[in-house]
Amino acid sequence: MKFFMVVSALFITLFGHALAQFDYCFGKDTERSQTRQFTTKTAYQIIKGTNIDKQYLVPHCLPQKIWIFHRHGTRLPSRSIIEKASRLEELRDAIVKNYRVLRTAPSTNALCQEDLIALQMWKWNSSITPDMEEYLTSQGYEDLRGTARHYQKLYPNVLIKEYNNTYYLFRHTDSQRTTESFKAFTDSLFGMHNDAVAEKIPEEDKLLRPYDYCEPWAANNNDDENSEVNKYKRSVLWNDTLMEISTRLGFQYTLESKDVELMYDICRYEQAWQVDRTSVWCGAFTPPQVTVFEYAEDLKYYYKFGYGSDINAHLNCRIVQNMIEHLGSNALPNVQVSFAHSAGLQTLMSALGINKDDRPLTANNYQSMSERKWKTSNIDPFAGNFVAVKYECNNAPLEKEKVIFFLNQNAVDLDWCHVGLCNWSEVVQRYEHIINADCDSYYCPGVGALSAKPISIAVTLLMSAIIYLINLI
Repeated sequence: MKFFMVVSALFITLFGHALAQFDYCFGKDTERSQTRQFTTKTAYQIIKGTNIDKQYLVPHCLPQKIWIFHRHGTRLPSRSIIEKASRLEELRDAIVKNYRVLRTAPSTNALCQEDLIALQMWKWNSSITPDMEEYLTSQGYEDLRGTARHYQKLYPNVLIKEYNNTYYLFRHTDSQRTTESFKAFTDSLFGMHNDAVAEKIPEEDKLLRPYDYCEPWAANNNDDENSEVNKYKRSVLWNDTLMEISTRLGFQYTLESKDVELMYDICRYEQAWQVDRTSVWCGAFTPPQVTVFEYAEDLKYYYKFGYGSDINAHLNCRIVQNMIEHLGSNALPNVQVSFAHSAGLQTLMSALGINKDDRPLTANNYQSMSERKWKTSNIDPFAGNFVAVKYECNNAPLEKEKVIFFLNQNAVDLDWCHVGLCNWSEVVQRYEHIINADCDSYYCPGVGALSAKPISIAVTLLMSAIIYLINLI
């Protein structure tokens, strides 16, 4: 009996220690590869390409014109998340109580001491108030300074350091985060206190915010119970993941999805705000659990802005025409830069056929779509940008004009281009259906477009009745 007890104790000591080594600890993880999977809340510094320094060089070719569509940099959360700060504090206290008082920590895959202590010490930054919702952060400002600096380093003869309002054309939407992104970008290009100005924002900004004026798109919100993302959130995989996370945090029941998603959101925001530090809330999730959450977000955006709905490829008719017109003209300006939002960047990719999978994302194909092209972490991180560079190639035997498209500092590998280098005539041919379209009708097929101040159906009917009566008199 003694021999059996000694062997058992030795087994527990050896294998128990081995199991403990497999418990995930975010605070000790030096790789933290899951931070590259935070979809639209991914930090740009983590996801940006690293080969552009080689890809931008085209033998015997000189860059002539540049066109950039730039999402704003890292921002604060929406009002609804900021207002839930007290709920985060309640969850923090409950988790600590589970571990310190109730002793309900799981026997395997529990929070490590580093993550637990960090969580216990966490406090919401009280300077972040609801009136600051979605404001650009200091990191967001640096995001834009960084991209401007890098592109200017690669293309100094196009992105010249002297501002000229005929050589450069800037646009941004009517929001604090895009306005400040424009200022950060131009501060980096031209130096502080420069006199760069952006184009006047139109009352109906159908160039940078076309989705605001398309009623069929607004009605197609993909939020009903039969949407793919909601079907996914009723799946065994999703609910098992919620249970695993709850158990990891010491709860004897499964937390509500909204609480787990709140922790996930603040993890992603805090990680993006300070890239060189760790968000304590990220310790609540293991890397495989983050992958499950990433797919839910990708499903949502696939149908909201991507290839899941045909209308998404129509929305950015005007901005595609603007890009082609700019690159195809020999006249000034030589550089156009627009600062906008996730919706604009993702629907632009849909219009151009970039990162399109052979089959659609659905609630049921999570496993088989692990290598999907539609990963918003890669497409649309904070400060995500799409850059088109026009080259003049003197030694080219047939086509002297070439274009390279870059997405987040990675050359876009379209199957009709040669390792990212596209013939200009082929670009025009591929997007001819958009170039020749009447965007007023093309961008919003169906019921029609919304005006800046939509008139209700009741008012429309009333006006029609009045006109009819006047005609009878």
